[in-house]
Amino acid sequence: MQIKLRFLGAAQNVTGSRHMLEANGVRLLIDCGLYQERQLIKRNWDPFPVPPDSIDAVLLTHAHLDHCGLLPKLVKEGFKGKIYCNPATAEITQIILLDSAKIQEEDAEHKRKRHEKQGRKGPYPEVPLYTTEDAQACFPLFSPIKYKQSVTLGDGIEATFYDAGHVLGSSIIRAKVRQNSQERIILFSGDIGRPDRPIVCDPTVFDAADYVLIESTYGNRVHDDTRDVKKMIGNVINSTKEAGGNIIIPSFALERSQEVLYYINELLLEKAIPRLRIFLDSPMASRITKVFQNHPELFDEQMAEFIRSLKSPFNLPQLQLAGKADESKAINRIKETIIVIAGSGMCTGGRIKYHLVNNISRPQSSIMFVGYQAVGTLGRQIVDGAKKVRILGQDYQVNARIVRIHGFSAHADRNELLEWLKGLETPPRKVFVVHGESESASGFGDYLREQTGWDVSVPAYQDEVVLK
Repeated sequence: MQIKLRFLGAAQNVTGSRHMLEANGVRLLIDCGLYQERQLIKRNWDPFPVPPDSIDAVLLTHAHLDHCGLLPKLVKEGFKGKIYCNPATAEITQIILLDSAKIQEEDAEHKRKRHEKQGRKGPYPEVPLYTTEDAQACFPLFSPIKYKQSVTLGDGIEATFYDAGHVLGSSIIRAKVRQNSQERIILFSGDIGRPDRPIVCDPTVFDAADYVLIESTYGNRVHDDTRDVKKMIGNVINSTKEAGGNIIIPSFALERSQEVLYYINELLLEKAIPRLRIFLDSPMASRITKVFQNHPELFDEQMAEFIRSLKSPFNLPQLQLAGKADESKAINRIKETIIVIAGSGMCTGGRIKYHLVNNISRPQSSIMFVGYQAVGTLGRQIVDGAKKVRILGQDYQVNARIVRIHGFSAHADRNELLEWLKGLETPPRKVFVVHGESESASGFGDYLREQTGWDVSVPAYQDEVVLK
């Protein structure tokens, strides 16, 4: 029996998740993500390492851009197979891809004009990586699969999707390969969530697997106690209101924005914060929030009870959804203290940049980061203490209060990842540590070997292994 794995992204880095499984003459791509680290963006423009038309199917773990954001390019370059994922993931991915395409188009136009004015050329083509039409071309290929349902992908190959507890519709994929009366199980973790988080259910635990690809975004650290998250948010809001500034929250449209609203709603119900105007300045986040409302079957018991008691965090009276560009621009003319939740979560694009321009140099305002900031992103520069940052082609002093809330993470930490793996009743033949910065992935690999004695590998970009 021979099974081949190729690591085509998120190997000793976080974004650009792409893993290829080849067996029984079938070629499967697990995730097709966009690179977001500045030093790796060139890979988005490179040709795919294998011809897209040779790939039989894509298995999508979830709808974050670093897992789905290169699908339009894959389809544009010849992929014609099906894209399998959870139904909620299919809905959210289509929203995210349209938004990404629009950003690609707008950024290309802005760069072209700026470079013309400056008389220079940038390192990448001044055209969109893909267009809105390219994104729409993906949609007919989506084939939704509910949790615990299996899909046959070829002779002796099937895949089953299980709840990963990371974001709404996120999946751990169990691939089963049969050949010559033998069977091998390969687990693709995608991004693993944390137990006891609001809104979504806990990650599925498995008792058997031959090979495991496990993420390591926070593989070298332990999160703060999540019980402090709500208190920290309340402290930031109250102190910023007292200072007379704004609370600006760079947030991912999927899950994080909804979770922020969940905690703000609890604080309001407890009368722990004043009733400030709240703006969800992200058409994408607004549309995704409606998908949440349409999939209550994916909520955990706490969230289901919250909604049964008619206290939905998505129906706050002081919440305003800024859909149009004019509505977004009007926010920056408001003089009173407000809360603004806007994307992108790593400040790499979108409306958050305009809110940063208007607030990052104000000592009265607070920039509150509630998500992971990859190396090379604007968000990472800010949280790492940069005194000056470049936004939309201009330099700005960082005078605002910068707050980072680690306990918000939707990624399992080192101990939670180990606990998830310990569900396996017998040691796997091998564990591959992926989806983490080099230091985090290597650190978690060492920790895993020490704690379990298992065979652990930290593959590099484009590494290829044969699973016997």
